[in-house]
Amino acid sequence: MASIRLVHGAMTVGFWTLLSRIMGFVRDILIAAWVGTGPVAEAFLIAFSLPNMFRRFFAEGAFNMAFVPMFSKKLEAGQGADGFARDAFAGLAAVLVVFTVLATVFMPWLVLAMASGFLGDARFDMAVTLGRIVFVYILFISLAALLSGVLNASGRFVAAAAAPVLLNIILVGALILAEIGWTPAPLIDASFEGARHGSVLAIGVVVAGLAQFLLVWIAVKRAGFDLKPKLPTWTPELKRLAIIAAPAALAGGVVQVNLLVGRQVASFFDGAIAWLSYADRLYQLPLGVVGIAIGIVLLPDLSRRLQAEDTDGGRDAFSRAAEMSLALAIPAAVALAVIPATLISVLFERGAFDAEDTAATALACAVYGLGLPAFVMQKVVQPLYFAREDTKRPFYFALVALVVNAVVAVGLAPVIGYIAAAIGTTVAGWAMLLLLWRGSRGMGEAAHLDSRFAGRFWRILGASAIMGFALWGAEAALSSMLDAAGLRFAGLAALVVFGLGVYGVAGLALGAFRLGELKSAFRR
Repeated sequence: MASIRLVHGAMTVGFWTLLSRIMGFVRDILIAAWVGTGPVAEAFLIAFSLPNMFRRFFAEGAFNMAFVPMFSKKLEAGQGADGFARDAFAGLAAVLVVFTVLATVFMPWLVLAMASGFLGDARFDMAVTLGRIVFVYILFISLAALLSGVLNASGRFVAAAAAPVLLNIILVGALILAEIGWTPAPLIDASFEGARHGSVLAIGVVVAGLAQFLLVWIAVKRAGFDLKPKLPTWTPELKRLAIIAAPAALAGGVVQVNLLVGRQVASFFDGAIAWLSYADRLYQLPLGVVGIAIGIVLLPDLSRRLQAEDTDGGRDAFSRAAEMSLALAIPAAVALAVIPATLISVLFERGAFDAEDTAATALACAVYGLGLPAFVMQKVVQPLYFAREDTKRPFYFALVALVVNAVVAVGLAPVIGYIAAAIGTTVAGWAMLLLLWRGSRGMGEAAHLDSRFAGRFWRILGASAIMGFALWGAEAALSSMLDAAGLRFAGLAALVVFGLGVYGVAGLALGAFRLGELKSAFRR
């Protein structure tokens, strides 16, 4: 029953995440076509990455990884979960308001820290201007992340998972308005291609953040949690939360420094930030649908089971999460490594995005694909630590991964160029997973994968390999369709459906998964 509930929750989150990522692809396709990979595109991508970076640092990373287990246990034991959530909300809001004001003032230094290669050209000034507008997003989205944690811990996943869809819907609408000219004058140098689009996107991000916050705030209120705004109060519970969150905040900071390393390397190569960003969007699709969805559902579930001393239920939930994650992540990784050029060409190559952009982005996509299983499994293994309120060891592991990333990315960049950033990210991802896995060995039976997982892992690898060879052959067979202007999306759809079909048949034949399990999961 525990594993069925876990799968049901993960599929709910996964569905809405998939819808959000599909709309994100529509957004990125429009940005690629109308803005391309030039100065405005790179300036906006850097500006938008700033609030997203600190959002993961404040809310989805440090704060929520400490908040969700504590809130889940209080909810399970009936020990004032509502008041604790209200105090945490007020405290986080106060910190965010101060931080947003400071970041707006010191935006030139933040842009310099993110992309020092911009210094001395037009991209720097544009990134600073757009960054000052976009950074307000962190206030809304970080508070929305905390509210989402309240919903997830209480078993309500729909509103929190659906909120990101609003971001992409609003940004797609903003891009269309910019394209047809129904927008104010651009906020940055109008002589650059896409200046109007970049300005409207920045405003759209702020509007979307407010919309996401309101959606989850209403859902939390309907769930029975009254989180009215109030002055922050330093309580013993908040002090404990801060003590637990501090190492996670440092770990989140290290992870973000990892991203900074990649962007710094890319900022010295024209177009590279855009290439890596578009490739990142593609591998983030399976990562979001699988790994993040599993992690969101697994953390509160493990926390409740530890509170109830349910070792067998915890082990079953962990094993099924790992099994489901790899059953979806490994074939996705194979597809990204086997047909990256076709994926990028069909999705993005039009307008200002040309064949050279496709080749550079496809290479990065393949490299990221090789790291996808590691990125997904990190989301499965990390809850083992956070459910036990252990945030120190993930911080130490993240430090090691940071060193690995910096050595690989910075060391190889003079030799192989921008792709060193993607290689560093992938190698660091595998290093982080290895450290997390080794560190979890002393956590008892609940942290050990069961015999069913061990038996199915190799079958999943075999089915994925068969699918990879089939995709390679099908890509060649469908080449004329994939090259025809009016048939490219149909050709890609046929290729994807064919690959899914081959993987499904091979997986069933090898015993990687059972038809009855799939029917049960989708029925629920």
